[in-house]
Amino acid sequence: MRNVTMRQLQMFLGAAEAGSFARAAEALHVSPAAVSFQIKQIEDMSGFALFERTGRHVALTEAGETLLTYARIVLQALQDSDQALMALRGVVGGRVTLGAVSTAKYIVPHVLARFQAEFPGVKVNLRFGNRQQIFAALEQGEIELAVMGQPGDNADVLATPFAKHPSVIIAASGHRLAAAPSLAFRDLAAERLITREEGSGTRILMEQACLAANFTPRIGMTTDSNETIKQAVMAGMGIAAISRHTIGLELALGLVKTLAVEGFPVMRSWYVVRRRSMPMMPGHLRLQAFLLQNGQAVIDGLEAGYRQAARKAGELDHPA
Repeated sequence: MRNVTMRQLQMFLGAAEAGSFARAAEALHVSPAAVSFQIKQIEDMSGFALFERTGRHVALTEAGETLLTYARIVLQALQDSDQALMALRGVVGGRVTLGAVSTAKYIVPHVLARFQAEFPGVKVNLRFGNRQQIFAALEQGEIELAVMGQPGDNADVLATPFAKHPSVIIAASGHRLAAAPSLAFRDLAAERLITREEGSGTRILMEQACLAANFTPRIGMTTDSNETIKQAVMAGMGIAAISRHTIGLELALGLVKTLAVEGFPVMRSWYVVRRRSMPMMPGHLRLQAFLLQNGQAVIDGLEAGYRQAARKAGELDHPA
């Protein structure tokens, strides 16, 4: 394996991730035959078959899975060295893979828009998932940084808060409890709760709040989508605990109302998370610093924009 080239590793990685020589060839702008030939060269050098071929699709063998781990390390190290050398020339560039929990999709693109306007040389790959998926990707080195709430206890993870993250209980604007000045948990006993899937940060928060209040909720529906939760609440299917950052526009337009339930809003934080053991390249450090310095301001500006848009919509509906 000492004579394997970077190009061969790129072709191997492309085929492994695409599950197809043809799709890897298309992404790398070469012919499928070229991909097949280079992978055959690696197989001859290693003495192992790396793929099982089934028609147009390929799947990694055990040897292929082993090589994939190290191919990613080698290619990432090459990319990191390039960024480090660029930094010596005073150029901030490179590539960052940022993971974010699904709830953060309402704020992260706005932060990244500001970041890339200031640092166009840093290319960001953005990946969303639930809390468990993002943690797994972070631990496996598939992402360098993550945005999430409730980072948990992990000795290899460094989590730094950068913005406030309130969670609220919402209902349809015409719900019988929407105008109540204050509510105890027992006032929710007859309500159906629409909730996120088990293991999500919002679900964990609601379970902890119910446990503390000695309250057993009536779960009416479970979903992995904040959008589904919002639509279900607006349709009158039930109430929900949700991140306030997911409902900024709906609140501004009066489509949902926050309920004045004791103990809510629950104020948590958004965190930027990384592995302590992962080397941080200049682009990674720049994005992390931007989140810490500007994240809260971007979120505040976003919510102010929602309120302004709602006021303008009201003016259009009721012209002077």
